[in-house]
Amino acid sequence: MSMKKPSLCIVTPALADANNGNWQTARRWARMLSGDYRVRLARAWSPGDEADGLLALHARRSAPSVAAFAEAHPQRPLVLALTGTDLYRDIASDASAQRSLVLAHRLIVLQEQGPLSLPPELRASCEVIFQSGTRRRTLARTTDHLRAVMVGHLRDEKWPQTLFEAARLIGPHEGILIDHIGAALDPALGEAARATALACPHYRWLGSLPHAVARSRIQRAHVLVHTSRMEGGAHVLVEAVLSGTPVLASRIAGNVGMLGADYGGYFPAGNAPALAQALRECRADLAAPAGRLATLQAQCGLRAPLFDRGTEHARLSSLLKGLF
Repeated sequence: MSMKKPSLCIVTPALADANNGNWQTARRWARMLSGDYRVRLARAWSPGDEADGLLALHARRSAPSVAAFAEAHPQRPLVLALTGTDLYRDIASDASAQRSLVLAHRLIVLQEQGPLSLPPELRASCEVIFQSGTRRRTLARTTDHLRAVMVGHLRDEKWPQTLFEAARLIGPHEGILIDHIGAALDPALGEAARATALACPHYRWLGSLPHAVARSRIQRAHVLVHTSRMEGGAHVLVEAVLSGTPVLASRIAGNVGMLGADYGGYFPAGNAPALAQALRECRADLAAPAGRLATLQAQCGLRAPLFDRGTEHARLSSLLKGLF
């Protein structure tokens, strides 16, 4: 008779209706772990729910679940995966997020700069697990214009104002087309996107799109723009790299931890003129085999092996098996 698989509850504040990075992470991990565990995805855990172990995303937003599970089952495995708002805001000031760090048996961060934001005494319990994605064929792109795409819901942490300002600095005659994908979680940012689209015929706000459609647009773009002010390890960067689409990203720890300290596609966070200039340079070198765009594409290619599906699965499985 085969032994019953242990049950694992993955707590994530974002489920399918959120259509965001945390949900994509939770869903992917649930699929990876389903061979060894009876996995359940939930927004919260409370006493009485069956679970031999808990894997929680988000130190602050999942803090009630983490605290309840630690009190009810102090000896059962409790793993906490940290988001960008955890690492670069909440754990410095929020008591519930700080308590989650202490209660967890192991911590997961999604990029190599993440452990540096943790208290030194907790870094030994932290595992860097890069997110993975599926590779897509690198497409041939037109040299008539540069198509840039930004993917991320409109909220303050993503700092979309940088893209709005850059679009206004670029003229419609410059051959740079900008597509912006994401729901207006902040209504004021939605209004700003609409105003930018009215003022700039080369900028389009497409709103929220299904994940498969957004992924296809990333694959077809010349470059992905990523303007965030804080990130835990954006999955959209994985998708761009694995599509052969280079990235222009804000120089913040979460992006550097994904793309590497020596990557050539950074601009200072919030600096719209620098982003506009980077887009112009990519446009100018569109057909050059050794131009800026080609160089960035090659650098992204060197990072691609970090985002291998088998590696992510193996590291996540190994961490959990060491606790169960």
